[in-house]
Amino acid sequence: MLTKSEAIYERSCRVIPGGVNSPVRSCKGLGLNPLIAESAMGDLIWDADGKEYIDYCCSWGPLILGHSHPAVVRVAQAQVAKGATFGVATEIEERLASKIISLMPSMEKIRFVSSGTEATMTALRIARGATGRNKIVKFSGHYHGHHDSLLIKAGSGAFYLAASKGVSANVIADTIVLPFNDLEAVRMFFRSNSEVDQVAAVIVEPVAANMGVVLPIDGFLQMLREETKRVGALLIFDEVITGFRVGLHGAQGLWNIDPDLTCLGKIIGGGFPAAAVGGKAVWMDVLAPIGEVYQAGTLSGNPVAMAAGLETLRWIEQPGFYERLEAKTIRLAGPILETIQRTKFRGCLQRIGSLFTLFFGSSKILNANDLSNLDRELFARFFRFLFERGIYIPPAQQEAWFLSIAHTDEHLDYTARCVNSFIENLPSR
Repeated sequence: MLTKSEAIYERSCRVIPGGVNSPVRSCKGLGLNPLIAESAMGDLIWDADGKEYIDYCCSWGPLILGHSHPAVVRVAQAQVAKGATFGVATEIEERLASKIISLMPSMEKIRFVSSGTEATMTALRIARGATGRNKIVKFSGHYHGHHDSLLIKAGSGAFYLAASKGVSANVIADTIVLPFNDLEAVRMFFRSNSEVDQVAAVIVEPVAANMGVVLPIDGFLQMLREETKRVGALLIFDEVITGFRVGLHGAQGLWNIDPDLTCLGKIIGGGFPAAAVGGKAVWMDVLAPIGEVYQAGTLSGNPVAMAAGLETLRWIEQPGFYERLEAKTIRLAGPILETIQRTKFRGCLQRIGSLFTLFFGSSKILNANDLSNLDRELFARFFRFLFERGIYIPPAQQEAWFLSIAHTDEHLDYTARCVNSFIENLPSR
């Protein structure tokens, strides 16, 4: 007899490729079927069979207030009652745009879209349209959505290899991949490469979060700002994950960097599909209908997502919010770090704010090259160990854990004990 979750997954596989609508949900290589969610509240999620899990995925970041926050539910329900979508302009779009602009000083205007992929795609189109240049610089290991221009990893020398079949070599010919956190190599490119005057923009996750949490080394982001200004290229911060997650003013606020364009997502939708690209008016005004760079979306600025996002931002800007969230994260991460140091465990925990990754097999991750040392088999064992004990973490080694303000001390302490038990009982560390 199949469980209800197993039966649902089996049926899904018949009508959905792999049974999932985003590959990372599949738990591929972990020896488990994917979690089939039924409901959630606070820091808990229940599967189709009624089993309860403490959730550290939080829908991959948007749920900074936790699942089904009453205030967010209330405004979303009220908006649905008035109209779930209109396909025309609404006041709630302006209100959320004004709120974001007040919190992110680098932005003067915003265009809402429905996903982070759309936001980064639009940012590249703006940069190319505004500068008249074609080439884009990205960094190895950084993920900016699944559109063709950025779905690429570096090969050797000048040869670049797409990370997916179906991506045209002609499209990625204009994408240059450089090593993250390599000050010398990146500066040398900007000072001596013959292609630099063709670069429209540099796009970067200021804190890499899709190869696990990897912080920039001292001076790296500042160097990018200086070099892009010098050569006339735009600097694009992809803060789809870090925006309003690492602080009220994003990563750009923490590092005091003023990018030309910023991509946001996750939290600004309050759990509903919403994202945005924003920046200086001189760049944003190249967009149609006032400029010649075209972008459109039927559900862009969806009023339910705008209402939920605005309510979320109202909660997180309350005094002490980020201090409380930081304290919760330290309550979990602190004991794990102590165990790592005490046991000489071959791994590391890298964290910023309420975002962290526990890496297996490497004592430090600075760039994509370091990922080759990771012990993915051990991570699979770790994931199953926690899953069996009612703890759900992102089902991939190179992803970030997300905490919410709803995580309770009891659940944080229990999770820390389980993680430490796994580390302490490894036969060989």
